[in-house]
Amino acid sequence: MVVLGKSAAGLQVLARSRVELIDGHDPESKQPYHAVEMVCVEEAMGRLDGYMAVAKSMAYQSIHAKREDLKVMGYRLKSAGILESAARKPSSLGSILASHAAIHAADGNHFRNALAAAAEQDGLTVYRIQSRALEGEAAAGLRRPVQKLRDAVAALSHQVGSPWGADQKQAALLAWLILAHYQQA
Repeated sequence: MVVLGKSAAGLQVLARSRVELIDGHDPESKQPYHAVEMVCVEEAMGRLDGYMAVAKSMAYQSIHAKREDLKVMGYRLKSAGILESAARKPSSLGSILASHAAIHAADGNHFRNALAAAAEQDGLTVYRIQSRALEGEAAAGLRRPVQKLRDAVAALSHQVGSPWGADQKQAALLAWLILAHYQQA
């Protein structure tokens, strides 16, 4: 999670943290669709619902705590951004479980959906943007060339230090795009 704010000096990283979505007492929750690959669809649905409830609860606790921390600092968290996978979404659980590639995609979607549901539960507006479209949408929305955006996001590492990898940079760019959307509204 990367939270950005805007000050007179420019973009400011207000917070960054990892949102844990995996139950440490249940190793199968790390890859929920892999965990149900060999069971009947009805049992799979029940177990997936359980994994989702835990992931959503953990996400909610993390998001809500960060929201409260920011409130104490004088900021109001209003939205969340989630980068979507480019993978196609099969139409049924049976078709997901029949394809190993679909299982991998479903595992990722499971956690993105848990984050989105938790953010909405906490009253945030959720923006979901295709990962591969992020730079193009940001360039259009922020009216800057992609390389300038990359440079600006990379420079944010001076505020926060390491690690500032690709995931954090994408999260920061998405946060910047969302922040700009609110300023225009």
